[in-house]
Amino acid sequence: MNARSFIDTNVLLYADAGDAGDKQQIAIGLIRSHMVEASGVISTQVLQEFAAAGLRKLGLPVDLIRARLEFFAGFDVVSTSPQAILQALDLRQRWNLSFYDALIVQAAQASGCTELFTEDLHAGAIIAGVRVVNPFG
Repeated sequence: MNARSFIDTNVLLYADAGDAGDKQQIAIGLIRSHMVEASGVISTQVLQEFAAAGLRKLGLPVDLIRARLEFFAGFDVVSTSPQAILQALDLRQRWNLSFYDALIVQAAQASGCTELFTEDLHAGAIIAGVRVVNPFG
């Protein structure tokens, strides 16, 4: 079984981006393998960002967004709580992250993930015990 891995919004979006080339296939494979292995973790923040960007940037129909959200709910979903927000503020300050990136790192750390799949942070970095992996590069 794969280690628990946090999957950031950009991975979910690339899976539906018809113009993403190889990134689309990589994203689909990553999502599929972590769903099958029951090792994928996302957060309510990721679901919200997916819905917003899917509608705005990708122009996906609402019915498809709903279907994807129902599918992604099959991952372990971490809820954003007031305590998580406070912890993210501390991570933001300690690691010089944007607030929303800190909230992603906080969710990954709190859920016991060893890696965070994203292209938004420095690949190879270990932040709060979580290794950043860019699956596209």
